[in-house]
Amino acid sequence: MEHRIVGPGPYRATRLWNETVELFRARMPLRKHRCRFKSYEHCFTAAEAVDWLHELLRCSQNFGPEVTRKQTVQLLKKFLKNHVIEDIKGKWGQEDFEDNRHLYRFPPSSPLKPYPKKPPYQKDVIKFPEWNDPLPGTSQENIPVRPVVMNSEMWYKRHSIAIGEVPACRLVHRRQLTEAHVEEIWKSMTLSYLQKILGLDSLEEIIDIKLVNSKFIIHNVYSVSKQGVVILDDKSKELPHWVLSAMKCLANWPNCSDLKQPMYLGFEKDVFKTIADYYGHLKEPLLTFHLFDAFVSVLGLLQKEKMAVEAFQICCLLLPPENRRKLQLLMRMMARICLNKEMPPLCDGFGTRTLMVQTFSRCILCSKDEVDLDELLAARLVTFLMDNYEEILKVPLALQTSIEERVAHLRRVQIKYPGADMDITISAPSFCRQISPEEFEYQRAYGSQEPLAALLEEVITDAKLSSKEKKKKLKQFQKSYPEVYRERFPTPESEALLFPEKPKPKPQLLMWALKKPFQPFQRTRSFRM
Repeated sequence: MEHRIVGPGPYRATRLWNETVELFRARMPLRKHRCRFKSYEHCFTAAEAVDWLHELLRCSQNFGPEVTRKQTVQLLKKFLKNHVIEDIKGKWGQEDFEDNRHLYRFPPSSPLKPYPKKPPYQKDVIKFPEWNDPLPGTSQENIPVRPVVMNSEMWYKRHSIAIGEVPACRLVHRRQLTEAHVEEIWKSMTLSYLQKILGLDSLEEIIDIKLVNSKFIIHNVYSVSKQGVVILDDKSKELPHWVLSAMKCLANWPNCSDLKQPMYLGFEKDVFKTIADYYGHLKEPLLTFHLFDAFVSVLGLLQKEKMAVEAFQICCLLLPPENRRKLQLLMRMMARICLNKEMPPLCDGFGTRTLMVQTFSRCILCSKDEVDLDELLAARLVTFLMDNYEEILKVPLALQTSIEERVAHLRRVQIKYPGADMDITISAPSFCRQISPEEFEYQRAYGSQEPLAALLEEVITDAKLSSKEKKKKLKQFQKSYPEVYRERFPTPESEALLFPEKPKPKPQLLMWALKKPFQPFQRTRSFRM
């Protein structure tokens, strides 16, 4: 009874439904049964179906061991309503399935659910200001274009940094980012992070991008208390004080030795019922209707816990601030109640953890269109939230840092050196022309060398440069473009002709050497033996 893992992606609830239906029809044991003195072939009792399907769901990594028998019965009711099964007389269409000995069978065909189609979303692109954007109201059409002329002076400016001389620079400020620009950055980068974690080509089929409010994301990141709980600007959207007091009472339930313990039996059950009634009557689940598919898609990552936590962190940032605050307070209370060994039983038929999941799963995650597996999926999600609520409801620091650095970069000034951008407007080519392979090879080999060779000749023939300056520039040119330089000066002799050695003047006879009078040769006596 292996259940294939259904990963993240669009229509995950529908894919899970079809997967479960196929397994149930293919592997549910069928046998002969008798009912009212009549035999029926290839059928099963309701209790047998509950037993088999319950075990299948509990062993599946898509649902987990938290699935209860009551939830299995609810799923079989939906199977009967959607004609996945029918009773032994062929009746179906109503949710009157019960856990008893009533006989059921499979119809000849059981159509799977089709995947809904959503219209493509056309995103309104917001253009971010560039460094050289013109001011509003100006036109670029009639601005004359100055031709690019690379003379020796400009070339020297562009390469002077390499030889240790930094010319004067100027600061260019980018036009100021508007609030709409910053909000769009937060929205686009947050959704990009979520898309990357889920490994999807697009989020359009799991999130209605138009309904994602960037103001909610920014508020959930920055307007938080020391404990990480969202602070609301509109106090009218806060939890009622009596609900908040009841939640604090159960979250901080006193020990038996505490004198503040209530005096009558069953007080904690009444307090819990007050909280459950308030959350049960919310008009919309805390995770909202339009984010249902997104959270269900993230459930496909539960086998990779770290990635699932990161994806849930980002999804929870998309919530309205009042929903995020209510979810934070509720999950904190649920986790503390489950960990409190001194807490009396809040229900006679369920354990505390199961009671928390069963009571609050529907007010946390629910589909507007009553998806057939929403109860099982909600229970799976709430169980994971309870175990990891502290991490999931944190602000993802990596995402926040990345966005803040992006915004700071767009607001940063730029340093420009004279000649680095030539301070001119360069027109872009208006068309392309196909060329032959031979012409392409020639342009690749010599297209960039011809202007450099012309530049080298200009440096050589520049009479305004002194010999020292000319040698300095030629040395830099040789270092930057050795092939062009070697073609112009193939031998050291050809290079030496550019700077011919001047004839050295003969040293004049120094007068100080003739201060002593001339002494004639004096013949010496020979020593002969």
